[in-house]
Amino acid sequence: MEGKEEDVRLGANKFTERQPLGTAAQSQDGKDYTEPPPAPLFEAGELTSWSFYRAGIAEFIATFLFLYISVLTVMGVVKPDTKCSTVGIQGIAWAFGGMIFALVYCTAGISGGHINPAVTFGLFLARKLSLTRALFYMVMQCLGAICGAGVVKGFMGSGQYGRLGGGANVVAHGYTKGDGLGAEIVGTFVLVYTVFSATDAKRSARDSHVPILAPLPIGFAVFLVHLATIPITGTGINPARSLGAAIIYNKDHAWDDHWIFWVGPFIGAALAALYHQVVIRAIPFKSK
Repeated sequence: MEGKEEDVRLGANKFTERQPLGTAAQSQDGKDYTEPPPAPLFEAGELTSWSFYRAGIAEFIATFLFLYISVLTVMGVVKPDTKCSTVGIQGIAWAFGGMIFALVYCTAGISGGHINPAVTFGLFLARKLSLTRALFYMVMQCLGAICGAGVVKGFMGSGQYGRLGGGANVVAHGYTKGDGLGAEIVGTFVLVYTVFSATDAKRSARDSHVPILAPLPIGFAVFLVHLATIPITGTGINPARSLGAAIIYNKDHAWDDHWIFWVGPFIGAALAALYHQVVIRAIPFKSK
C-alpha cells in the first residue's frame, strides 16, 4: 500500500522527465515555486529517447490536422461568389483559433502543443527546450503542414485548388510589404506572448487551474489575430502554415512575399520572449 500511496502522491510519475515543452512547470509540493533549470543547448540523450520522437510525431499530426481543417475552410469561403453564403472571414478565424485550441489541448502533455515554428523559436530563446528539439519540432511541423495542404489539394483537384489560391499567404493589394511584415510581427507577438502567459510556471504554482485553461487563451489569441490581419496578409503568424500552403499551391506570386511569413513571425516571437523574460518574469513571485 505504501508504494501505491506514493504513486498517487506523485501522479504516477516516479521517474520524472523534463516538463513537456511549452506546458507549465509544476510547483513543488503545491506550495513553494522552484524555477525549472534552463534546457541545454544540445541534449544528446534526447536522440535515444522514445518520448523525443513521440513528441515530434505529435507535432507532425497536429500541424497536419491544423492545415487540413483551416485550408479547407479557406477554400470553402473563397469558392462561392459571395462570402455571405459561407462562414465568411469570421468562420475562417474560428477555424484557425478553434483548431489551435483543440490541438494544443490534445498534444500539450506530449510535445507541449507548439504546432508553430514561431512558438517553438520563442520557447527556445527562453531556454524552455534544447536546440535539438526545437529544430526537430520545426521540421516535423513543416512536413505536417505540407501533407495537410496536399490532402486538401487532393480533395479539390489541382485546377480548382490553384484557381482559389490554395490558401497561400500573400500581402493583399493596397498594402505594402512593410505593412505585411508589421502585421505578422505584431500578430505573432500577441500569440507567443499569450503562450508564455498561459503556460507561466509561476502562475501554475499559484493558480492550479491555469494549465487546464491554457489552450483556451492560446486558441482565442489566434482567432483574434486572424480577425485583424486576414485582410492584410491572410494571417500567417505560423511559418509552417505559410510554407505548406505555398509549396502545394506552387505559384510564383505565392513566393514573392513568402519571406515575410518567416521573418515577421520569428521577430514577433523573439520580441515576445524578450518581453516575457525581462519584464514579466522580473516581477517577484510570492507563494501563498
